[in-house]
Amino acid sequence: MKVLIILGSDSDLESAKKTVEILKHFDVSYKVRIASAHRTPSFVEEIVSRAAGDGYAVIIAQAGLAAHLAGVCAAHTILPVIAVPLDRGSLGGRDALYASVMMPAGVPVATVAIGDFGAKNAAFLAIRILALSDALLQKKILEHRDSMAQAIIDKDKKISASI
Repeated sequence: MKVLIILGSDSDLESAKKTVEILKHFDVSYKVRIASAHRTPSFVEEIVSRAAGDGYAVIIAQAGLAAHLAGVCAAHTILPVIAVPLDRGSLGGRDALYASVMMPAGVPVATVAIGDFGAKNAAFLAIRILALSDALLQKKILEHRDSMAQAIIDKDKKISASI
C-alpha cells in the first residue's frame, strides 16, 4: 500500500520533503504529484479517482492560501485524505487551515498542523492508517515511539547530571 502526496504548487516541495523523510524512514512507498484544485481541477479529479486502483491507501494534500485541494481530493475518493495547511500568504496559514477543516458533513478531511510539523504528522498519521493492516509497520511504529521516549529519558539524565 502506498501514500499519494499531492501538492498544490511546486512552491510546496520543501514542506513535502518533511513528509517524504518520515515515509522513507518507515519504508512506506509514496508518490508526489503537483495538481492545483483551482487551476487544474479535472487533473486533480483524474489523479485522485484512480488512486485506489493504483494501489494508494491514503492521500496527503499539501497546499496554502485557499487550500481547497484536500477537499477536492476528498470529493473524488473514499480513501482517507489528510490535509497539510501551509503558510503561503499574509494570514500565516490560518486561511489554509480553515479551508481544510471546514468540510461539509460526509466529505471528511483529517487536518494536521500548519507547516512543517503538520507535514511530518501527516506522514505519521498515514503510517498509522496503513499499520491497521500491516503488522510490520505496527512494530516499526512501536519501536519509533520507544526510541522517542528513550531520547527524553537520556536528555533527563544528562541535564540532571549537569545541574
